[in-house]
Amino acid sequence: MSERRPVGIDKVTAAAEARLLLRTRRSAALATAGARDGGWPFCSLVTIASDCDGSPILLLSGLSDHTRNLDADSRASLLLEEASGRDNPQTGPRLTLVGRIVPDPEPRLRRRFLAHHPEAAMYADFSDFRFFRMAVEGGHWVGGFAQARRLEAKLLLADAAAAQALAAAEPSVLEHMNADHLEAITLWAHLLLGLKGDGWKLLAVDPEGCTLGRSEGPFARLAFSRPATDAASLRAIMVALTNTARGT
Repeated sequence: MSERRPVGIDKVTAAAEARLLLRTRRSAALATAGARDGGWPFCSLVTIASDCDGSPILLLSGLSDHTRNLDADSRASLLLEEASGRDNPQTGPRLTLVGRIVPDPEPRLRRRFLAHHPEAAMYADFSDFRFFRMAVEGGHWVGGFAQARRLEAKLLLADAAAAQALAAAEPSVLEHMNADHLEAITLWAHLLLGLKGDGWKLLAVDPEGCTLGRSEGPFARLAFSRPATDAASLRAIMVALTNTARGT
């Protein structure tokens, strides 16, 4: 994707805002090339989650047109947005990703997707459903009027080594925190994010933050003040978050 003249905002800030959309949006518009009608663009609504590095994860049925399209041509685009609910949608942020969406049986993708979409557990094991992962090649972020940037994949995704380290540590981190430190997670939700209610759990971690959720919804993003690079640094960040919430 060619770089356009910068408009309104620096690339580092734009990339950070784009990554936030990647981590917080639970649905997106998927554009594929029609396999049965000469490649005409075909757009559909899909639910998404993100891998540890930020790559979108999808659960798709082989009976759907968009899945047939991807099986024939993996090139695709995803539009994530936080604009449609505004009085003027043009003032809201949105991110268009381009890349290839291919099946990926890695168990981590299933776990992360179902953590964000627990309702999908009732059909995730149906024979026609598969988990897919988007290999992001680039993107275009718009933050509102006069705020637009084309972004390379390296700016949209987390550091590969850090993402790999946290992906390996994530199952044990989630088990430990949700079994032994629910009080700390509740403090994060109430005092750091201003959320109400009980039953908050840790659903996912990545180099830049973590996702909290509870059975009644909603989900919440807690950003880290510095990137986590491995299990040890993640533990130190979580201890610091708890101390901050306690005022110590």
